[in-house]
Amino acid sequence: MEFFCYHRDRPGSGALRDELLQEHWSYMDRFAQEMIARGPTLAGESGDAADTATGSVHILDREDAAAARAFAFDEPGYQAGVYRDVLLRRWRNTLGRTMWDFPGGRTGGNRYLVIGLGTGNPADIEPPVDKAELIAYGSLLSDDGATWLGTAALVRAPDGDTARAVLTADRYAGIEVHNWQFGGRDDQ
Repeated sequence: MEFFCYHRDRPGSGALRDELLQEHWSYMDRFAQEMIARGPTLAGESGDAADTATGSVHILDREDAAAARAFAFDEPGYQAGVYRDVLLRRWRNTLGRTMWDFPGGRTGGNRYLVIGLGTGNPADIEPPVDKAELIAYGSLLSDDGATWLGTAALVRAPDGDTARAVLTADRYAGIEVHNWQFGGRDDQ
């Protein structure tokens, strides 16, 4: 079962996050074979103040919802108080690949996390026809996978408005767009 996990940083927790970086990476190394995508969200425009983390995205395959919750809440930054909250949802990998399979590579261009929290009937179940700039894309679902709750995507785009446009605006209660970068160790 695939899960989308987004830890949002608590304001003022940057120093603690930095202190725990190696512990965070060691923890994530334990799940390397299960990872579909990972990486921090960042403040500022890509390239400007993009070194200030605002959150941490992990999309991975776990055996069930309990294992996904254990992954999210046993994470060292969560345990130490780096994060203010966690969005954890079942996810459907409609591209059928990991971020490491993205033809555009790890660098080059602006990268974004786009989250649309759904209302009513499912929308954007299938990715846009032009998938060239999609790094990851899928539906957010209830724990049992039966109810559509929204859509999450990692995209390369010239700007946040272009990234936002991968989702149908009027089908969501709200759409968030965050600067994002490929995560993990540099040698991965």
